[in-house]
Amino acid sequence: GIFEAAYGLRGFEEFMQDLMVNRKFAEALLDRLVEANIEYAKRYLDAVNNYIQIIMVGGEDIGTQQGPVMDPDLYREIIKPRQERLWRFLKSNSDAFIFVHSCGSIYQFLSDFIDAGMDIINPVQVSAANMDSKKLKREFGGKVTFWGGGCDTQKILPYGAPGEVKQEVKRRIRDFAPGGGFVFAQVHNIQPDVPVENILAMYEAVREYGKYPIV
Repeated sequence: GIFEAAYGLRGFEEFMQDLMVNRKFAEALLDRLVEANIEYAKRYLDAVNNYIQIIMVGGEDIGTQQGPVMDPDLYREIIKPRQERLWRFLKSNSDAFIFVHSCGSIYQFLSDFIDAGMDIINPVQVSAANMDSKKLKREFGGKVTFWGGGCDTQKILPYGAPGEVKQEVKRRIRDFAPGGGFVFAQVHNIQPDVPVENILAMYEAVREYGKYPIV
């Protein structure tokens, strides 16, 4: 994503300062990143456009465990228009769905992401602040597909009992799946210290509860 690419080049603290005190530079950097991504996308789509259904535009991690990494108004002023330019280019030049990865508490940005052209959100970090699965489905379920959020990977999957894992999966499926627009996945990568029993419990719960009609 262009936001992550910008702070990857500058360093997180430097780029966040750029947004406040060196705005012309920050905007110029973001514009160049959009241009580079569009040029790359042209070549990519020329080669594979007939074969793809989803385009992942990269990580745009703009939330922490507790809330946004920046003022949402600053995001809307500087970051969102450039995301929209890239995402709308991809949508207008392909039939693919736009897949955005954005960790953390991103509730305040979801409407903007959707407005800018996002079709799929991942990883849906349900353990972060203001990311309740019922609330997300109620407010955004008809506008976006949730790809993730199926099982918390911070506490329940690594440290819970198998029964707790199954109840977590059951709850998230019942929150997200009705009406469609949900691809089950645990919130994030399964780490090496996760008990095998918990991985199997998650798999078994998906097989048991993840069948339509959801009851």
